[in-house]
Amino acid sequence: MKTIRVVAAVIKAKNEQNKPIIFATQRGYGDYKDGWEFPGGKIEEGETPQEALKREIMEELDTEISVGKLIDTIEYDYPTFHLSMDCFWSEIVSGDLVLKEHEAAKWLTKEQLGDVDWLPADITLIDKIDAAI
Repeated sequence: MKTIRVVAAVIKAKNEQNKPIIFATQRGYGDYKDGWEFPGGKIEEGETPQEALKREIMEELDTEISVGKLIDTIEYDYPTFHLSMDCFWSEIVSGDLVLKEHEAAKWLTKEQLGDVDWLPADITLIDKIDAAI
């Protein structure tokens, strides 16, 4: 089975009530269209995961991020490929999170993390995020 290496940004901010919020995006294309995920993408040859994540977020959301600590590396078997996904805490440095490839996006509070239909690999990260925020 083919392995695809990707990175994902768990973008964290604070809402008006000073509570932590997490940015989630709804996939706009492909086999898993409409599923919710943490934004990111494939690691290109010669890139570190952190470099790939900064590039992908700039390409997909027109936003510069700072990449923080690794939360986890998710290993997940989809029907046609194996996904290896490095997930990092991230924060916005500049930009307005413009949706270039996604259908929709939401900022979710800790209590709302279960309110969207996460893709199978991404949902495995929810408990770790919930415990950390």
